[in-house]
Amino acid sequence: MPTTHRILHLSDTHISRTGPDEDGVDAVSALERILHDVRHVPDLDLVLVTGDIADDGSYEGCVAVRELVGGFAEERGVPHVYTTGNHDDRDAFARALGSGHLGPDGRDVGRLAGGSSGKRAAVSEVGGLRVISLDSLVPGSVHGELDGGQLSWLRGQLSRPAPAGTVVAFHHPPLHVGWSPFMRTDGLRESALLADAVAGTDVHAVLCGHFHLQLSGTLGGVPVWVTPGVVTRNDRTCRPEHIRGVLGASATVVDLGGPFSPAFHTLHARDPRAGEQVYLVDADSWDDVDEE
Repeated sequence: MPTTHRILHLSDTHISRTGPDEDGVDAVSALERILHDVRHVPDLDLVLVTGDIADDGSYEGCVAVRELVGGFAEERGVPHVYTTGNHDDRDAFARALGSGHLGPDGRDVGRLAGGSSGKRAAVSEVGGLRVISLDSLVPGSVHGELDGGQLSWLRGQLSRPAPAGTVVAFHHPPLHVGWSPFMRTDGLRESALLADAVAGTDVHAVLCGHFHLQLSGTLGGVPVWVTPGVVTRNDRTCRPEHIRGVLGASATVVDLGGPFSPAFHTLHARDPRAGEQVYLVDADSWDDVDEE
């Protein structure tokens, strides 16, 4: 059985209105590098960016990402979909990206969830594949939440199967590595509610970002994939209570419908400085630390 859909999954672009992120990383170059280095991936159907579009929440940062990702998608004739992250601002996101579901030509093709109070939860279809984006942003917080309105809307969407199934995308992962304190506290809260909503449905996978590392698990019997960051990657060889950010943009190719569906393949940009430490902080205090 051949692959029916192939998704290029990016996350955490963190481009600011001036370009670099708060740690001084050239976020524009990081995104340009990974888009250049994945140019040979064939037969893409969708480009997905799961949040932290703009490091400073700015409209200008969102537009910069839309132009770079949109140009890549337009060359391939495929749509591009975006979700909010904890660094994003809903108003700026909406002005730059609308529903977050853009066609190959940049037109807004998404249908927003009704009664979402400005939240960017939306749905669109790509060749029979239903793409649902949720809004896990909690303004002023690092962790994420999905309110009852979004979950009710999600259940309604999933009450009827789509021709080629569904993927659900949002920023904050509903799973974590148990020995990492920041993952336990800074992911999606009340993930059991989401598990109830997706269990037994046609959802192929839940796709997230936020942790800046690759991680997989299941939720309600549905595979969950966390793609590493574009601007930096999280190197978990540090002590559990620390967070180490290193250079090296990454992306995931998600294959659906084939014999191993869903299959997740991580690609790393050919960066001569990949692995170079950008920061090492204590997860509880977010203070810089020295590690022996």
